[in-house]
Amino acid sequence: MVFWFWVVVTVLAVPPIAFGLVFSALYLYIRWKYMGHLLRIFQEKPLFVIPRGQRIDEAEDVAFRAADGLTLRGCYLRTTAPRRRGVILFGLEFGSNRWSCRTYCAKLVEAGYDIFAFEPRCQGDSDKDPHYEPLQWVTDRDVADMRAAIHYLTGRPDADPRGIGLFGISKGGGTGFVAAASCPAVRCIVTDGAYGTHTTMVPYLKRWIQIYSDRKLLQRVLPTWFYGIVGMVGAKKVARNRGVSYPSVEKALSRLNRPLLMIHGGADTYIRPEMAQALFERANASPKELWIVPKAKHNQAHTVNEAEYHAKLVAFFDRHLAGEVRPDAIPART
Repeated sequence: MVFWFWVVVTVLAVPPIAFGLVFSALYLYIRWKYMGHLLRIFQEKPLFVIPRGQRIDEAEDVAFRAADGLTLRGCYLRTTAPRRRGVILFGLEFGSNRWSCRTYCAKLVEAGYDIFAFEPRCQGDSDKDPHYEPLQWVTDRDVADMRAAIHYLTGRPDADPRGIGLFGISKGGGTGFVAAASCPAVRCIVTDGAYGTHTTMVPYLKRWIQIYSDRKLLQRVLPTWFYGIVGMVGAKKVARNRGVSYPSVEKALSRLNRPLLMIHGGADTYIRPEMAQALFERANASPKELWIVPKAKHNQAHTVNEAEYHAKLVAFFDRHLAGEVRPDAIPART
C-alpha cells in the first residue's frame, strides 16, 4: 500500500492530500455498497460433500482435553510394520470425522508410521462449544485445539522423542501451519488442499465485485492491496460478531522454516491452483515442493493419482521424519 501511495504521489505528481481523499472516498463507497455481499465469504459454508470414515476397530480410541477444558476425541493407529519410523498428526478437513484418516494414511501405517487423528471442537464426537460455530476458515479455536493435540501426542508414554510430522487436509492443513509455527516438535508438514486467508479471500473479493457491480472501470483500477484492506476490515467485523479471531495462515507459513510438501488439485474449483501457488510462495520452508495434480478436484488428488500420491507421502516422511531414504523413494524437489 505504501509503495503504491508514493508511486501515485511522485510519478503522477498527485498531491498526497488529494490521493488520500480519493482513496478514502473510494473505500467508503466500496464498504457501503458491497460490504454486505463481501461478508458472505466468511459466513457461508461451502457446498461440497464431506467424506466421513467408518470406525477402525484396531485403532486406540482417545479422549484428551483442550486448553479450555473441552473434551476432544481422537484415534491412534499403530503401524503394522515391524519397526516404527515416526508419528504423524493428521489434521481433518472441515466437517469430517477422525475415521476418515484411513483413506489418506493407510500406506503410511503400512510403511512404519503411527497416525493420530483428532476431531476439533464441534466436530465429530468432540465436545460442542456453545459459543462457537465452526466454518471453513481457520480460527483461534481451531488452532488451540490443534496445539492441544500436539501437546497430547508429544506427552504420551510412547511418544517419539524426535518429534512428529503433520499431515493436514484442507482446513486441517491451514490450521496445522498456524499451530506448527509455534511448536518446534512438528518437524515437517504435508498438506493437501490447504488454503490461506488473504490468498483465498482477495481472489474471491475480486470475483464477487464483478458479480455485484457493473462498473467495469472501477473493477479495473482497484489494485490488489485495496481488496486486501477491504477484506481485512470485513473479516475483523465478522470475527467480532462471531467471537473469534482469524489468524493469518500466510504469516504463519512465512515463519515455518521446516520441510514442506503441498499437494493440490489442478481442477480444484473451490481453492484454485493459483491460490495454492500464491500461498506456497509465502512459505519460508526448506526444502519445499508444490505438487499440482492434474484433473484432481478439491482434496481428490489421492483418487486421481493414487500410486504416486502415497509414494510421495511415504518418501517425504522417510526423508524428513524418519531420516531415511528408501531405494524406491521419489526424490524431493526444492
